[in-house]
Amino acid sequence: MKLPDALAREIIASHQQRPRNVGTLPDAPHAERQNPGCGDQITVWVRLESERLRLSFEGKGCAISQASASLMTERLGGLTRPQAAEVAAQFRAMVQGEPPAETLGELAALSGVSKLLARRRCALLAWDALAQALGDAT
Repeated sequence: MKLPDALAREIIASHQQRPRNVGTLPDAPHAERQNPGCGDQITVWVRLESERLRLSFEGKGCAISQASASLMTERLGGLTRPQAAEVAAQFRAMVQGEPPAETLGELAALSGVSKLLARRRCALLAWDALAQALGDAT
């Protein structure tokens, strides 16, 4: 599902200016990732509660990295690990140039990053941190 460019820009701006699920989850596994090329930094916390994910993040950087982290926490929060892994695979495929899957919802706003390698790294930063944090979660 390709979103109109104006709507995609609006979604990205909204999540950059008013990110969702910001803050730490005390005693939860977490991982940090940095993109030295542009200065982005993201830390993602993940907690499994009744087999469902609870996510939060803190970070600084460009609109793409911050919006991606915010959108990720919204889309994956409440999902099981297998469900989240499926969405993450669809997101990664989209960032690599595949058409966005219907199930991505507002994450499809980031489909345009596939055209620029540097922006791909920004969009995937939080997702890479999440993969590590999930590996540490029990």
